[in-house]
Amino acid sequence: MEPLTIRGSHGTFFTPTISFASNGVCEIAGESYLEESFEFYDNLIKWIENYFEEGNKNLQLSFRLTYFNTSSSRAILDLLTTLKEHQDAGKEVTVNWYYPDPDNDEMRMEAEDYVDETGLEINLISYPV
Repeated sequence: MEPLTIRGSHGTFFTPTISFASNGVCEIAGESYLEESFEFYDNLIKWIENYFEEGNKNLQLSFRLTYFNTSSSRAILDLLTTLKEHQDAGKEVTVNWYYPDPDNDEMRMEAEDYVDETGLEINLISYPV
């Protein structure tokens, strides 16, 4: 499995940094304010699908986002739903959600909403600002 790396950028839109390693340790970090959020995150979903199709059993995804817009939020929900489907199929999926504390309860609450919507367990991990 080839790793997937996308360098984050800030311009008119903000692209998060993506690091999906062939050993299943993956990270999405930075800000996600994209013109084509679903297209961007669909590429990540395809990578995950291929990763599991190759017989891999474990995947860990860490989110270290400081901001994301509404369309990114919906696309992230699709990604998490995909992970839940794989977990339900017997794969070991770990999701870590890092959020700044105490200044940003909103990011923690977003993760809690994802848990409610998907049924996927998400480890909420605060870090000092």
